[in-house]
Amino acid sequence: MDMSPRKPEPQSFRLPVRAASALRRASVLVAAVLAFLPVIGVLAAAPKVGDSFPDLAAAGLEGTLPDLKGKVVLVDFWASWCGPCKKSFPVMGELHQKFGPRGFAIVAISLDERKPAMDAFVKKAQPPFTILRDGKGRLAEIAGVDKMPTSYLLGADGKILSVHSGFEGEATRKDYTREIEAALKAAGK
Repeated sequence: MDMSPRKPEPQSFRLPVRAASALRRASVLVAAVLAFLPVIGVLAAAPKVGDSFPDLAAAGLEGTLPDLKGKVVLVDFWASWCGPCKKSFPVMGELHQKFGPRGFAIVAISLDERKPAMDAFVKKAQPPFTILRDGKGRLAEIAGVDKMPTSYLLGADGKILSVHSGFEGEATRKDYTREIEAALKAAGK
């Protein structure tokens, strides 16, 4: 009979089937969240003055985007139900007429969920500038729009020069005029 000390048998731990399955699902979920953190971070950080504005052509907007290369652009988020938005349209029309020939463009992006509401507003207002629609609000979310109207003045290089949240009548008109004039001058226009 062998009396030498026996080596202990290796022990293994087995999770019950349900626990193992839950652990695998949790691991997959954690991996997915970690993989998308950079994307979530980009979406969560609203662009600010000095940043490039999100690419309008890649935003999935409804409507026809004009060629904006080299232009100073006012990107305005609005909706048909927004009272200050209604007041801002005549001012933007005047700015378009005054500065358009010098290389200025306005892209007004409706956040109306229902296209007929936007169409009725546009038919009544007859704006002389570009109207697009972001019915699901994806670009507005990326841009950090939290008040209506919100507009971004972009330099000819596509970088944000100023952000306007709300519309304050004559005060906003003066700000727009001063900022657009400076942006056009900086662009050599």
